[in-house]
Amino acid sequence: MNLYTTELRRLGKRRFIRYLTLAGLLVLVAVAVGMFFTNQKVGPEQVAAANRAAEREYQQNVAMTERHRQDCERAKAAGGTSPEGFPDDCSVIQPPPRDVFRAEWHMPATFEFREEFAATVTTLTAVLALVAFVGGASFVGAEWSTGGMMNLLLWRPQRIRVLLTKLAALLSALFGVTVLTAAAWTAAFWATGSLRGNTAGMTSGAWQSFGLTGLRGLVLVLVAGTLGFGLASLGRHTALALGGVLGVMVVGQFGLGIVMAMAQVKFIESWLLPTYLLAWMDKKVTLQNWDACQASYTGDCQALTKDITWQDSSVLLAVGLVVVLGGAIWSIRRRDIT
Repeated sequence: MNLYTTELRRLGKRRFIRYLTLAGLLVLVAVAVGMFFTNQKVGPEQVAAANRAAEREYQQNVAMTERHRQDCERAKAAGGTSPEGFPDDCSVIQPPPRDVFRAEWHMPATFEFREEFAATVTTLTAVLALVAFVGGASFVGAEWSTGGMMNLLLWRPQRIRVLLTKLAALLSALFGVTVLTAAAWTAAFWATGSLRGNTAGMTSGAWQSFGLTGLRGLVLVLVAGTLGFGLASLGRHTALALGGVLGVMVVGQFGLGIVMAMAQVKFIESWLLPTYLLAWMDKKVTLQNWDACQASYTGDCQALTKDITWQDSSVLLAVGLVVVLGGAIWSIRRRDIT
């Protein structure tokens, strides 16, 4: 029997992975349904209602300002020294101009597909990457902890080939699930834009940009699955991968951030993993440091900035992938199965 086919079948029969995938898909369904029902298409009725709300807010502010001015005049007529904190000249108490109260503030939420879909792709990637990492760790970790790997290696003693075939089965399954889910996700939000917002401005360039974002998301999902697989293979248990990530997030992220904040390090976010993951998806993240500024030609203080690009993130992901997967291959080649 073909080893790759066997591993695909073995992966599909693991109840934990099936339930994990189902849970991830249910989360995505909940997000998509929530976005659909919390948005609505904007028409003449909504615009008119927003204009009425802005006018009502303006009239309320005018009435409140008039009452405040009258209170000031009464306090001044009583011969007091404005103990209530009124100004010396009550005539300066005037309502703000009408154009300050904008109708856009009262418009209902509407889904702008071209402007907002990219953010939803990041959400999709985050959920699928978490599923991929935990699923990848569980797939090989369970094999080690239950003795299944040892039995398999008696049948196929080529240890590296067996490990990489398991990884290939995992990655092909992740690829298929991600592509199908992304297609359904795009269709769902296109429907949301069509029925609860608008899909105007969708050019071929916009679709290409979304496609590249989705491609980066697919790569991140595959990398997450590989890292989970590699860490669990290194420790020969699922708990090592999950514990390692927990340690990185708690100690390496929160703890490192606190220490750097106490040391007043500039651009603390540039040392934290989530910044690079976001930069990978958004192509660039611009960090700002307001503790120091550059004076502009107008004399204004402008924050110092630092850009984290997707190229920086790619280097970090590549290094992590090589170290973890290379370590797993080296470990299974070096150690005997006992």
